[in-house]
Amino acid sequence: MFVDPYQVWIGVFFCYNMVMINFLHTFEPQAILFKLGPFSVHWYGFLMVVGGLLGFYLILQLAKRYKLNQKFFHDLLIWWVIGAVIGARIYYVIYAWSMYQDNWLDIFKIWHGGLAIHGIILGGFITTVIYCWIKKVDFWLTADLVVTGLVAAQIIGRVGNYFNQEIFGLPTSLSWGIPISFLYRPVEYLNFEFFHPTFIYESLGNLIILLILVALHFYRFKKEKWKAGNLFLIYLILYSILRFSLEFFRIDFSPLVFDIRWAQLFSGVVIVLASGALILRNILKYKETK
Repeated sequence: MFVDPYQVWIGVFFCYNMVMINFLHTFEPQAILFKLGPFSVHWYGFLMVVGGLLGFYLILQLAKRYKLNQKFFHDLLIWWVIGAVIGARIYYVIYAWSMYQDNWLDIFKIWHGGLAIHGIILGGFITTVIYCWIKKVDFWLTADLVVTGLVAAQIIGRVGNYFNQEIFGLPTSLSWGIPISFLYRPVEYLNFEFFHPTFIYESLGNLIILLILVALHFYRFKKEKWKAGNLFLIYLILYSILRFSLEFFRIDFSPLVFDIRWAQLFSGVVIVLASGALILRNILKYKETK
C-alpha cells in the first residue's frame, strides 16, 4: 500500500504538537537548571547564551556569503553584548523603577530576568553605530546581519521566561494554556490556574520573522542592488508589529501612557519611524537610478 510521505509528516507534526501541548499544560517549570556547589545555573541565562551563540553562528555564515571580514564580527560581538546587556538593563530598570527604588542591589540580578528587548535593540544599535564608525565599516549592511542573528537568539532566549514564570498572558481555558504557580500570579488573577504562554507566541513569531529575513538575504544574493539597511528596518517593523499585538495579552507590570502599555506605544512609534525610513530610503534610491 502506498503511503504519502506528506501525510506522514502531517501526522508526526500533529502528534508532536499534541504531546507538547499536553506537556506545557501540566508541567510546572523550575528556574534553576542545575547547581554546582554554591552556584546555580538558571534556565534563563543558559537559554540566553545558547540563543546568542546560535545567532552569532548565523551572522558568521551570512558574513561568509557576503564575503565580509568575519574577524570584524568577532570583535564587534564583545562590544555588542556589553552594550546590549547594559542597554537592556538600564531600559528595564527605568521602565520598572518602582520595583527597584527600594532594592538597588536587585538591579544587578539579571539572572532573575529583566532584560528588555527594546533595551537590547537600543544598546546594540548604539554600539554598532559607534563601532562601525570607528572601523569605517558600512553600518547598514552590518545591521542587516546583526538583526538576523538577534531574532534567531530571541527565538530561544524568550523561552527562558517560561522557566522564570514571567511575562505570561491573560487567563485562558485553551488546551495550550500553561499553569502558573500561585506565587507568580498577579493579585487580580490569583484564582486562575492557566494563562496564555505569550513568550511562546513571541518565540514562534520570531521564527517567522527569521524565515522572512533569511529569504530576503537570499533574494539579495541574487539582486545585489537591493539597498543595504532594508532588512534592518524590516526587522524593526515586523518585530514591533509582533510586540504591539502581544501586548494585548500580557498582564505583567507596565507603565501606562494615555492608558496604553509603554511597550505597545514604543512599538507603535518604531513601526511608524521604521516604515517611513524604509519608504523614504527606497524612494530616494529609485530617483537616483532614474
